[in-house]
This record gives sequence, C-alpha cells and structure tokens, in this order.
Amino acid sequence: MSFVVAIDGPAGTGKGTITKLIAEEMNLVSIDTGAMYRCIALECLRSGISNIEKKEEIIQIAKSVNIQIEHHKGSQEIFLNGENVSEQIRTQEITDLVSPVSTILEVREIMTKLQRKMAQTEDVIMEGRDIGTTVFPNADVKIYLDATSEERANRRYKEYQEKGINLDLSYEEVLKAIEERDYRDSHREISPLTIAEGATKIDTTDMTIEQVKETVKQIILEKKESL
Repeated sequence: MSFVVAIDGPAGTGKGTITKLIAEEMNLVSIDTGAMYRCIALECLRSGISNIEKKEEIIQIAKSVNIQIEHHKGSQEIFLNGENVSEQIRTQEITDLVSPVSTILEVREIMTKLQRKMAQTEDVIMEGRDIGTTVFPNADVKIYLDATSEERANRRYKEYQEKGINLDLSYEEVLKAIEERDYRDSHREISPLTIAEGATKIDTTDMTIEQVKETVKQIILEKKESL
C-alpha cells in the first residue's frame, strides 16, 4: 500500500509550490489534480465549448483525453494528448471555466479514478480541493492550506506578472476572481471545498514558503514515525 499525503485548500495558498518542494525532499511523487481538470477545460475551449451547457460533450472529452504528469529537473510538466500544456492551462480563461467543469459529477468520477490509479504503486503527495474528503478520505496525512483572499490574490497577481500571463488583469480583478472561485468551490453540490475530517489546517497568510514547507514536512515525518 502506498503512502498518501493529501493537500487541500483554495487557490493561492501555495499548494502547488509546497507539493513540489515536499515531493523533492521526501521522495514522493507530486500530483496536481487541479491541472488535470484544467486540461479538460482547455480541451473544451479548443472544441468550442465555453460553458457547461454542453454537458454530454464535456463528459466525452473527459473520457477521451490522455493526461500525463511528468517531472523534469525539479519541475512538473502537464501533457494533454502528448502536448506540453503547462503554461496554456494557467490562463484566466481556463480558470474561469475549470470550476464549472469540475462540478459535473461524471467528470469528477473520471478524474478521481485516474488520480487513485496514479497512487496505486507509488508514494504520492497530491494537491487539489477534495483530495482528503473524496479522492483519498483514508490518506495517511491530510493537510488544509488556507490564507486570506487578499493575500492569495496578491500572490496570484505576482505570479501572473512573473510568468507574463494575464497581464491585462488588475489586482482587483484577480481578487474578485478568487472570491468568486472560492464561493463556487465551497457551495458546489459535488465534492465541495471543505476541511477533511482529521486534516491539519495551516494558515499561510503570514508564513514564508520555507516556513510552510517545514511545517508540512514535520507533520509527515511524525506520521511516518508512528506507522
């Protein structure tokens, strides 16, 4: 049986960065489940689908696409049908569509099955919004990262500036998008964003990435020592 670390939380809490750092230091395979849903959203847009009214078509896309997560020189790369889409899936257009797409039960079931398959043979650290509640309710370690919406918007805005994407968005627009995403994710009927039973909540608002990493690392080490 593999060792599973579940990292949940809203956008901008540092889930992706922490998952990557912990994976490197503790020899775990990192899996960004949000990126998997973003691949579905990207394929939808490429197929001319910009909302979830065409539900059956979206389900068929989820069934047919090939999503792979690879790691090269410390970075995680996302491949959709053989194409590296690591940057394409991070645009605001994808962000706007991915939350509605992820509310479709059949899409979540397909992705959950794939995520569980990825963790069958390797020790993993998996981040998303329902890992500890739905995908791996029996995960060895459950952590919920959080931060104020203002701080998360500030981080996301800086990230966009550094990567040269969504440069036309103001901080206020990024904040509004995050608050709207928070509401959708926490109020959706299927797998809403919530703190999993037994999860350790970490407020990262006033913490550095190094501080968060060390806190998470210590929690994992303590769990491993108890097994």
